[in-house]
Amino acid sequence: MNRSLFLRVLAGASLLSASALWAQSKAAPPRKPVGPPAAGRRAASQDDLAKLAADVVRTTREYRATLDRLLAVQEAEAGRVAEHVEVQRGLFEGGIISRRELEDGERALAAAVSDVEETRRWIVEADTLIAEALAVEQLAKLPPLPRGGYLETASLIRYNGSTRWSLAADAPRIQRFFAERFGRPMPISALGQTAVHDRIGFDHRNAMDVAVHPDSPEGQGLMAHLRRGGIPFVAFRGAVAGSSTGAHIHIGEESRRLGTRR
Repeated sequence: MNRSLFLRVLAGASLLSASALWAQSKAAPPRKPVGPPAAGRRAASQDDLAKLAADVVRTTREYRATLDRLLAVQEAEAGRVAEHVEVQRGLFEGGIISRRELEDGERALAAAVSDVEETRRWIVEADTLIAEALAVEQLAKLPPLPRGGYLETASLIRYNGSTRWSLAADAPRIQRFFAERFGRPMPISALGQTAVHDRIGFDHRNAMDVAVHPDSPEGQGLMAHLRRGGIPFVAFRGAVAGSSTGAHIHIGEESRRLGTRR
């Protein structure tokens, strides 16, 4: 099994238990429901959601640790290959080896660097997934926020704006504001549904994530703009306390998480 396939299988296996739990939670209710009152059922559903998110966090952190170990090996290998290619260049200039031998070494170096870059992308993806799941876990434990309500905790900021949000209509306007205000394109890390959101059953079709820390000048300016426009958002300070890892601002209705709707 090649390296890429192995890691994809590992990622899928690590999230299998979470996916199974979510599938159970999506099962159709009986025709004649019996049991606790509606409020009690909602509380139980939120508890299940929090447990699911916690499981996603745990398994993805295990996957992230595997990627960290792999990255260390790949970086060492890339360094070794780079040193070898430097030696080959000297030998080629001295007429000792052929151009083909040098080009073979350069291709090997390009492949090693590509492996490192791919693993780094997967690490960023894992960090984003952890951040999303942590946000879901914490939001599931909080009471509903009324329209226009605002809540800030040590780890996240919630604003339940009253404006009807549309990704297609509103995202371009927010992007223009950001570019004009901060002089660079808005760093969108997820626009609509992505593979990461599919893995955890997160309905992200009408939302976008912006990769800025909510406590940064850009984050503060963006959130102030969203609040002026009545646009709902959840800003997450990071997947790790005190770190910017996974920090982002989710723009759109928070009820879209994990496939749930009002």
